Amino acid sequence: MSTRRTRRTRDERGSISIWMVTASFVMIVLVGLAVDLGGQVQAKERAHDIAAEAARTGGEQVQAAPAIEGQYLAVDTTAAKKAAEDYLAASGVTGTVTITGGNTIMADVTDVYDPKFLSIIGVGNLTVTSSAAARLIRSLGGSER
Repeated sequence: MSTRRTRRTRDERGSISIWMVTASFVMIVLVGLAVDLGGQVQAKERAHDIAAEAARTGGEQVQAAPAIEGQYLAVDTTAAKKAAEDYLAASGVTGTVTITGGNTIMADVTDVYDPKFLSIIGVGNLTVTSSAAARLIRSLGGSER
């Protein structure tokens, strides 16, 4: 009986080490997913904030004369596009700015998130994109005119 018990003990030696290595690897991957996917979400929120601010910056460029005279409200397209593109460049992201209808500025932003943990297992840079628009309106007494 004692020989049989000794053999079984020797056959199981090291099995806890394999289990610990496997469990540790799985935990690192799970922590990596939580950290890096959370970082990607934060990068997407940042991209959206930058797009919204770029559109607002462009929206501040109004054709002054007709606005002051109360005739109509329109964006100075050249100045608005340049102001929004300058904002994107200063923020360190790439993007495009389009102006439609003479009163709507659209900013599309592309940025990259560099994973901290997942790069260990071969996951490369994660691209994030976002867009935002700002529309110039004329209001009188709280209602759009």
